[in-house]
Amino acid sequence: MRREHLPLMVLAGLTLLAGLWAGLNRLGWGLPPLRPTAHGPLMISGFLGALISLERAAAFGRRWPYAAPALALAGVVLLLAGAPAPVYQSLILLGSLFLLTAFLVTYHRHYGFKLEWAAATMSLGALCWVAGNLAWLVGRPLFQVSPWWIGFLMLTIAGERLELARVLLLRRASLIMFALSVAVFFGGLLVSLSFFARGLQLSGFGLVMLGLWLLRFDVAQKTVRQSGLTRFIAACLLPGYAWLVAAGALWVAWPAYFVAGSAYDAMLHMILVGFVFSMIFGHAPIIVPAILNLPITYRPAFYLHLILLHASLVLRVSGDIAALPALRLWGGLLNVTAILLFIGNTILATRKQTSGARSAKTSEV
Repeated sequence: MRREHLPLMVLAGLTLLAGLWAGLNRLGWGLPPLRPTAHGPLMISGFLGALISLERAAAFGRRWPYAAPALALAGVVLLLAGAPAPVYQSLILLGSLFLLTAFLVTYHRHYGFKLEWAAATMSLGALCWVAGNLAWLVGRPLFQVSPWWIGFLMLTIAGERLELARVLLLRRASLIMFALSVAVFFGGLLVSLSFFARGLQLSGFGLVMLGLWLLRFDVAQKTVRQSGLTRFIAACLLPGYAWLVAAGALWVAWPAYFVAGSAYDAMLHMILVGFVFSMIFGHAPIIVPAILNLPITYRPAFYLHLILLHASLVLRVSGDIAALPALRLWGGLLNVTAILLFIGNTILATRKQTSGARSAKTSEV
């Protein structure tokens, strides 16, 4: 176990649980409230921001990048403790600045001033997190902040997938298509600063373009034909890309509804649950061993939390679009159940591997 990672992972896990609790309360399950607007910041700038920052710090190999997850999680703790908003918002902003710095230093170390598409995309994602946190700090409403936070998650994942897609020996034309998709999405974010609805529509086009690109060029469309863990990872990625396309289409069609209510719920969670958490489910068997030095044994039971995640999201989005609150309510509860089942399956897979390693060591002795 990497000791410096464990406290941050535990705190990130607690942040996830708090975020899920706040989400259920926001849906209408009547749980004791944590904070009125805590769900989005807890999940994105707390759990997901800290997780991505921790993974980057572990890969960087030096201590100062760990300031990114530490500051983000410290901000979340102060948020839950009821500290003044500028205090916890400033800490989270500072954490995102450390992450952006780590990306830029890594980029310069490996590529200098040359253009490298994957690394540039991930750096742009970190910039989106900084911009979103800055907009939050200066008082922009959360519905205007959330596209920037989504850009952070989406571009980070897309950059990582492009990096892995190199094995397919992509042609220059396909790379240009990828870059154009990112440019359209990011350009929409910039336009949204002055003309929110028009900018959101443009970013929606970017989401559709990028989702279609990933469905066509990601290595998952080949590895899904294999078996075991490799196939499971691909099975997580491909429906996530489909949700990205569908969400982008709604951004284009319904920009006026991206404020609050059921349509807003659908347009957010098709990405944050259908895309982001599906990516987490697929990447966890790789990320957890890298961060905690604990190997994970693939289990067919992993498909249980994956199927439940997407089935429950279909239920939730159907309730949002058809104006059926009960479907939305139960779909949201089953979303949370799928995530908790994922955590349980991952712990069981880790314990099984650890127990096997101990047994083998005992036999050798």
